[in-house]
Formats: sequence, structure tokens, C-alpha cells
Amino acid sequence: MGARQVDTGTAGLVLGVADDGVATLRIDRPEAKGALTAAMWAAIPAILDGLAHDPEVRVLVLTGTDGVFSAGADIRELRGHYATAESADAYHALNAAAERALAAFPKPTIALVQGPCVGGGCQLAVACDLRFADANARFGVTPAKLGIVYDAGSAHRLARVVGVPTAKYLLFSAELIDSQKALRVGLVEDVYMPQEAEEKVYAFARTIASRSQLTVRAAKDLLGSDTVDPERVRAWERRSRESSDVREGLAAFTERRAPHFTWGVEE
Repeated sequence: MGARQVDTGTAGLVLGVADDGVATLRIDRPEAKGALTAAMWAAIPAILDGLAHDPEVRVLVLTGTDGVFSAGADIRELRGHYATAESADAYHALNAAAERALAAFPKPTIALVQGPCVGGGCQLAVACDLRFADANARFGVTPAKLGIVYDAGSAHRLARVVGVPTAKYLLFSAELIDSQKALRVGLVEDVYMPQEAEEKVYAFARTIASRSQLTVRAAKDLLGSDTVDPERVRAWERRSRESSDVREGLAAFTERRAPHFTWGVEE
């Protein structure tokens, strides 16, 4: 299956777009356990903006390299960022901007987690719509080990995924949990054996890419809020009435063939 590589302009971030509509943003620092540098945090919003406007991209997979997702912030850099309150503020602004950009990305996002997913790595994984792990994955939210006050938006996003008590457990203890506990508390949707995780997750990503992106994007947008906005609902409903997707879907069902949805690609 063909794929094109996209230059991110940033060491440690590798981007590819397959011709099946699935893009992969890879944290590529296995020698540093996927540690995220300030330059990597700073680059993420622009990378995501480019993917959001790329009609060939329907789904984004965020993953690591060689069985390593991310152990979080690069601690060697972090000491310098905490030299002054002002530099610490600037660094955390980069973190928050990257996480917000990922959470607000308009297309479905999947975190494929293998190995450590800790601190900032877990922060990014939680900002994705869905998370899948292999059996070697370990998760932790560890600012309590460093004396750092966790970003409020990140804490609330975590609580929305796993519930308030589990979010408190993770934040208070800074302990790591294994993939099976992550599955039990709802942090991940499924756990796979290491040798099958990538195949399973990309198959699921391709399934999403094959569905009506009108339906998928509407669901993501409407579920992204804790309240129902009638105007937003009506706007999506109007798009549905006007789009060719519903006509194609009904015709394909009747003709017993796979549909060819075009919303967001050709319209």
C-alpha cells in the first residue's frame, strides 16, 4: 500500500500519509524512550493544521517507534525550562497548545500505544479520540514525582476518559498502571499482543476511513461537547441532507456493494 512521507521539519517527529486515508504521526526517539522535546511540542499544532486541511487524510494514528510510545518530557531540557517561572510558563504553554490542537483536530485520532506512555506521552494519548495498547504498554501521569501542577485542561480531559476517582488515583500516586488495568478503567479500548497490535489498529483505522466522513466528523464534533447545541446539530443535519453520502450509502446497501463516500474529499 502506497504512502508518502511529509517533512515535519522537526527531529523526533515523522509523518506519513497512506493512500488508504490513514496518516501516521510517529514519535521517533526510541533511544530517549520517546522523550518529547520543546521543539516537538511546538511543531505539533502546525503539523495537525496541515493534516486537517489535507483532503486525503481521513484518520490520524499517533504512535511511537520500536515498541516505545513516549516516556514524557525530556527531563534534560526540563531542568532548563524550570530555571525561571517565566521559562516554565512558556514551556507549559507549548504543552497545552499541542494537546489542545490534538483534542480539537476535526478528524478521528487513534493512539497506538506500545511500551511506556507516561507524563506528556500520556497527555497526548488522552487527547486522542481512541487509544489501543499492546500488552507491554504502561501508563502514568507523573507530575507528582516532579512537583509540577498538572494542567487543569489535561486533568479534566483525563477525568472525562477514566472518571474522577481514577484520574485522582493516577495524579495523586504518579504510579504506572499496566495495559490490563488501563483497559479496566477505560483508558484504552482494547489490548493486543505486541506482534498483532499494529495490524489490528491499522485495520480499524482503515475501517473508519472507509465510512462516511460526514457521519464520523459529525459524531466527533457533537460528542466533543458536554452539552447539546441545537444549532450545531441542525448544521450537521443540513449537511447530511445536502451531501451525496446518504444517497451513496443507501444505494450501496440496496445493491449489496461497498459504498464510495466522497464527503470532504470531492465535495
